[in-house]
Amino acid sequence: MTAGDAERRVWARLPDGTQRALTERLPPADLRTVLLSVARSRAATVRPADLLRRWREDRFVRPAASDPRVLAALEAELWHLLPDDVDGVELSPVVPLGTCSAVGPVSQNRIVSTVRSTEVLSDATNALAIEAAVRRQRQHRTGEVHLAACHRHLRAQVFAPGFSAHFRLFALVSSARDAGSGRTEARLLALHLGYWRAVLAALVPDAAPRIEYSVLDETVVRERLVDSVLPGLPDGQTAVVEEPTRTRGRGYYTDVALRLVVRDGADEVELGDGGFTTWTAQLMGDAKERCLVSCLATERLATVMRRGG
Repeated sequence: MTAGDAERRVWARLPDGTQRALTERLPPADLRTVLLSVARSRAATVRPADLLRRWREDRFVRPAASDPRVLAALEAELWHLLPDDVDGVELSPVVPLGTCSAVGPVSQNRIVSTVRSTEVLSDATNALAIEAAVRRQRQHRTGEVHLAACHRHLRAQVFAPGFSAHFRLFALVSSARDAGSGRTEARLLALHLGYWRAVLAALVPDAAPRIEYSVLDETVVRERLVDSVLPGLPDGQTAVVEEPTRTRGRGYYTDVALRLVVRDGADEVELGDGGFTTWTAQLMGDAKERCLVSCLATERLATVMRRGG
């Protein structure tokens, strides 16, 4: 049964007009009151044995398999390598309802929504984009914002066996206004590529690390990649190569998409992803605003490091 079938079945069992009353007629504060009342009533029926069962069976609440001491040391190194002009942000566990779906092609069914007009953080890059837009509105038009966060994410979709519903990502988000001729995009790309190259070279130099870039839209950004961004990167162990056949992420990313890849024995492992988005442009109502996001899965990186690449 699909999610749509399940929704229709549930609404059909309720009195006529219930769906419209809950979704259209009730003010947000009144809807929260109703939902909190339902949650309170259901919580009152929970027994200690129910908690144990849910702890064993519910993929959303089971602890991660990773060692927090290993992750803490690894993430401390990521913070140490971060450039001084990138501000660290300690995000809340929840963000406004619609944080992902309002600015991109993401189904709300993939998000764990709450009864208080919020949702559990599922993508730190979206949350950082909102914070970047807030900061950009306080700046001069020629300013720019660079933010980083390391956070545990929770997503509602069912993952393949062996993957948890929650995981940690180290994320970067940069936003600045278009200066023409792809110069802004070039600056943002140089920052993100330079940082991730340094991270991979420092932590997994023997795992054949590389960063792939894919030009999704033929714009002047390709020219800046070739004539300024790539030549300006210092020599290092982390290769930066073009992947022209990539199709994943079109419609989500614009202009250029990135992928962080290493070898783990005979296997290729994707550690991170990124690309340009329209998020801060949408949030600020300014089509000239540029936004680059990228992230790395720290638990996945820790596994590769433990195995020695």
